[in-house]
Amino acid sequence: MPQFDNANPVIYQTKDRVREDKALFDDSQVDEIDAGEIFDLIRDINDPEHPLTLEQLNVVQEDLIKVEMTDKEKFVHVNFTPTIPHCSMATLIGLAIRVKLFRSLHPRVKVIVAITPGTHNTEDAINRQLRDKERVAAAMENSNLLYAVNKCLTPRD
Repeated sequence: MPQFDNANPVIYQTKDRVREDKALFDDSQVDEIDAGEIFDLIRDINDPEHPLTLEQLNVVQEDLIKVEMTDKEKFVHVNFTPTIPHCSMATLIGLAIRVKLFRSLHPRVKVIVAITPGTHNTEDAINRQLRDKERVAAAMENSNLLYAVNKCLTPRD
């Protein structure tokens, strides 16, 4: 039997998927990225240890997502909250979120993924790893790590 960091996680109720896209059929309106859209992209990422999504574990929450737009750049800030302060899967979860957004958003959108402040014992070290583009790129060249990330991103039946 596998050893889990959090053998009995709390499972939360998921939100209904009700989004109105007012600009869907109106080419005159600009449909800007918002926190709800980002949440919809990452809510179904699978937890690496349990057959549950990050939303079901309350690891990702819409109110922990911020979208900022300046004159020149768009920023998406995603904080995520590990289920326990010593979660060994926090880096993999952050990497899965970052890869999902990298694959889903326009390359000009800057994505910043970080652990919610005060929720993990080594949040500073993990946040540095997740901010370092070269380390993330090197991680994605590791076939075992890429397999683990893709497993988190594969939809469940």
